[in-house]
Amino acid sequence: MSHRARTSFRLFLAGAVLATSSAGLAQTAGTLVSADPVVDTPGGLQAWRVTYVTADAANRPRTVTGMVVAPREAQPAAPRNVVAWTHGTSGVVERCGLSARSDFFTFTPGLTDMVRRGFVVVAPDYPGLGSSGAHPYLVGVDTGNSVLDAVRAARSISGAYAGSRFAVWGESQGGHAALWTGIRARRYAPDLSLVGIAAAAPPTDLASNLKLGSDANVRTMLTAYASYSWSKHYGAPLSSLGNKSTQGVITRLAQNNCVELNKSPKLGTILGIVTLRNALKKVDFGSRAPWSGFAASNSISAAQVPGPVFIAQSVSDPVVAPSVTRAFARKLCQRGTRVQWLSLPGGDHAHSARDSAGPTLDWIAARFAGQAAMSSCRSI
Repeated sequence: MSHRARTSFRLFLAGAVLATSSAGLAQTAGTLVSADPVVDTPGGLQAWRVTYVTADAANRPRTVTGMVVAPREAQPAAPRNVVAWTHGTSGVVERCGLSARSDFFTFTPGLTDMVRRGFVVVAPDYPGLGSSGAHPYLVGVDTGNSVLDAVRAARSISGAYAGSRFAVWGESQGGHAALWTGIRARRYAPDLSLVGIAAAAPPTDLASNLKLGSDANVRTMLTAYASYSWSKHYGAPLSSLGNKSTQGVITRLAQNNCVELNKSPKLGTILGIVTLRNALKKVDFGSRAPWSGFAASNSISAAQVPGPVFIAQSVSDPVVAPSVTRAFARKLCQRGTRVQWLSLPGGDHAHSARDSAGPTLDWIAARFAGQAAMSSCRSI
């Protein structure tokens, strides 16, 4: 049986098992459920919108979505290296998934460059974005698992020729996802080989990140996202954050707002943020239970992150405080991890990955080539 025929048979079998709700192949994390070719792609690229199975922290299966992009070329002599792209905050409800957006190919930073370098790009939506169920916003284990399972699933796509060697690169929420992917990789997906982690403006100490960002309005919106998501994911009551009016504002902000760059927020969103900002003036996620526990358990432990690591951070980032990221990088260095640090001028958070794409992809290419990673630890 040819590779293409075997792949078609696996896809048929996965769909059949799901349809009968039996507990076979389709419930196995990393199983590709569907791969729908994208017709309109930029030149030199081929892509598939995918659904696949992942497992949450309690080992329960979830079917999630994403995109896989590969060079439009003949079968290579060896399996292609993979870059898992983990996107920044897009929202916390199902309709905020990114893989189905018509502008996916233009807003994904470095995409054409990655494919030109011969990489397969795997871009998961994360659970609950583009798929049903609660979105585990900034929840490390669930998110990391979903990234690793996306890489696994991509290997079943005939025509992508994705191998087991991969790097992970993410921005903002995706930087947090990239670091958690690294933490989870060896134990959860020993069949894959991680060569490096790249993170642009990553939240690392969640309580500090929600407290120290200089843009109070963005900080308030992120607090609404986190509290709504965690209330759904963990079953925590929003009543611990305020009265019914405050709970209603949190819910409306989270349910009604997907992030769209370069678009002004609606008047209702602006008024909701102002209202919630005033209501939460005395609320500190770092000290109020149960939110403090969720923030602590999903923060990044430098002791658990495998190297090497590339970090890009704007010097005046108004969303992810540079001081928090730098303190995390220094902890990595103290552990003996090889860290490459790139300071970006100005205070643009939303384009941290775009503005660091060239150096980041050069660093990733060097990891695939087996070159020793350089370290910036003396100057961080």
